[in-house]
Amino acid sequence: MRISAHEARTRADRLFHFVSPCRLCPHRCGADRQAGEMGRCGIDAVARIASFGPHFGEESILVGEKGSGTVFFSGCNLDCSFCQNWGISHQREGVERTEQELADVYLRLQEMGCHNLNLVTPTHQAHAIVGALAVALERGFDLPVVWNCGGYESVEVLRILDGVVDVYMPDVKYGDDCMAERLSGAPAYVRVSQAAIREMHRQVGDLEITADGIAQRGLLVRHLVLPEGLAGTGVVVRFLAEEVSRDTYVNIMGQYHPCFRADEIPELRREVTVDEHAKALALARRVGLHRFAL
Repeated sequence: MRISAHEARTRADRLFHFVSPCRLCPHRCGADRQAGEMGRCGIDAVARIASFGPHFGEESILVGEKGSGTVFFSGCNLDCSFCQNWGISHQREGVERTEQELADVYLRLQEMGCHNLNLVTPTHQAHAIVGALAVALERGFDLPVVWNCGGYESVEVLRILDGVVDVYMPDVKYGDDCMAERLSGAPAYVRVSQAAIREMHRQVGDLEITADGIAQRGLLVRHLVLPEGLAGTGVVVRFLAEEVSRDTYVNIMGQYHPCFRADEIPELRREVTVDEHAKALALARRVGLHRFAL
């Protein structure tokens, strides 16, 4: 972690200015979250988490031998019809945590030997996350911070996170705006996510990995292949290769399965085939991407 506790507090204070009316994410829903009003994300101004602990289901460069120290935040700024974590993201399962309590979580993960602090679905709780980080830094916290998000991010907010986040791990879900709005309720997703990815890469660059195989700093992009090509994989990988970096570390994921409201959408009622996943990987390689996560 490169910033001081004092600087983290300054960043947290700046982020709190975005909470009411809420402008933390591109929806800019305007909710008065500090007065207890729920934002579009379903969360007010108080941090709410579903669970935390060492996680071994992430990419190997995050997991290592002792796991990625994940904190699953309740709520979400996206409304994905096929959400794999719908209980946490849509039903807002979890408990509220004060700033001190959230800092305790960070420090507990460090004590458990985790390789990083992996903040899952952090966007709408950025103010509380960074506030707790300021407290944790005062108490000796020093793990790399992973921003594990849905890619629908405000560049203005990301700039406040410059120096706070070590590894950005966004999903880039779609290459088509109409599909993004239809499946995730995210207007202008392509433009918004591409601007966010450029800013993330400006801050941290290509992914840097230690000699023992652990990510320390940089950009790691996830892209979930959807049935019938709904994710627009070709557009996504061309953008990464041609407008970000051919050295972008990418996880082209083939584990989609119908979940949440997927049965309401005919194209999403089946799993992705082996052939669909293979074609997506081939597209990525064809445009020059060559660093693939496992």
